[in-house]
Amino acid sequence: MSNKKNTLALHWKILIGMVLGLIIGIVAVQIDGETGTMAKQLVTDWVKPFGTIFINMLKLIAMPLIIASLIKGVSDLQDISKLSKMGFRTIAIYILTTVIAVTIGLVLVNTLKPGAGVSEKTRDSLIHEYAGEATKRIEAANEQAKQGPLQALVDIVPNNFFQAASSNRNMLQVIFFAVFFGIGIILIPPEKAQPLKDFFDGFNEVVLKLVDLIMLMAPIGVLALLAGLVVEAPSADLFLALLSYSVTVVAGLAILIIFFYPTLVKLTTGKSPKFFFKGISPAQLLAFSTSSSAATLPVTMERVEEHLGVDKEVSSFVLPVGATINMDGTSLYQAVAAVFIAQVMGIHLGLEAQLSIVLTATLASIGSAAVPGAGMVMLVIVLNAAGIPEAGLALIFAVDRPLDMMRTIANVTGDATVSMMVAKSVNKLHDPKVKEWDDFA
Repeated sequence: MSNKKNTLALHWKILIGMVLGLIIGIVAVQIDGETGTMAKQLVTDWVKPFGTIFINMLKLIAMPLIIASLIKGVSDLQDISKLSKMGFRTIAIYILTTVIAVTIGLVLVNTLKPGAGVSEKTRDSLIHEYAGEATKRIEAANEQAKQGPLQALVDIVPNNFFQAASSNRNMLQVIFFAVFFGIGIILIPPEKAQPLKDFFDGFNEVVLKLVDLIMLMAPIGVLALLAGLVVEAPSADLFLALLSYSVTVVAGLAILIIFFYPTLVKLTTGKSPKFFFKGISPAQLLAFSTSSSAATLPVTMERVEEHLGVDKEVSSFVLPVGATINMDGTSLYQAVAAVFIAQVMGIHLGLEAQLSIVLTATLASIGSAAVPGAGMVMLVIVLNAAGIPEAGLALIFAVDRPLDMMRTIANVTGDATVSMMVAKSVNKLHDPKVKEWDDFA
């Protein structure tokens, strides 16, 4: 027992890895700047690959985890009415939190006006610097715009399960199949369903054990990811030009993460912010380093079930759905970015245009892939809806990566919050299996 108490908690190990990664990256940049050596290239060639391997391992396990846990969770319900009740509450809460997140972003950006102080010279420099990247996102968004109004509904239903399961971008299709398959298990006689349930029980246990093994590499993976990010970051001048914009986005995300979500948890479940952050912090740190809700999903599920007390029956449905359609942090960022671009370009946005941002950002978050950079494509749709030139996208590319890391924390924290709320509403929130609150400091 004493050995367990003396072992450093996972979130501290990840935090140490983050700090060391930042130090390695900064030192490499300084050495190159002073001596012209290849320190940055060494980090890119010999350190960053370990971060890529870590992300790939998380992505590798994400799809099997969704299939195993969701089929098991749905089939254990034994009653389709329970699934429909849980599904309605989940989607309703997700939409509500997204609307609130977008509103917070709009209030902040209209109050602080970060785009008002950007000079024409800086604007032209940024647009020129990132014109190519902006064009790629605009073309991707235009392809989506050509689709019919019900195409998003059509895309949920795969015509080939194995093809859908071959890419994490098709997570919603896999969720549809897993729920459909679980319903099928409920509807057949129990004696015939039992072998299948036993198989998926065992499959799920194996996948969870693989998650534990992968997390042993988390501190090293986080170190490598952040070291690579620092040495590949754009110049400091561009960051300084967009500092006020970044502060606005981070302030909005901080309101969500530090105040809004813990308050929701306290009001709806009675659990304290200390309890909540202790349970979810490793997933938050991992979300920061990977910038992917999908890659973080295995860890989010483990923390929510083992440390926050959410029944697997709830978490196996709510969290995969949340990783696909609940993007509160992304939606807040889209609202701030759209108004910021309009301010820089001298475009006045009236009430109608800003309401269209609320609606479009909420809907766009549902179709946003849970992978790094996907929110930028959705932002083009938001800009179109508000009548803002898409070329303005180039204004924010310089700081998109670090902000993507921040907004992924909000996305993952929102998923965990809703899972606790839904679990409480259906009497599936229990005492956590792992109790280590004394270690919190």
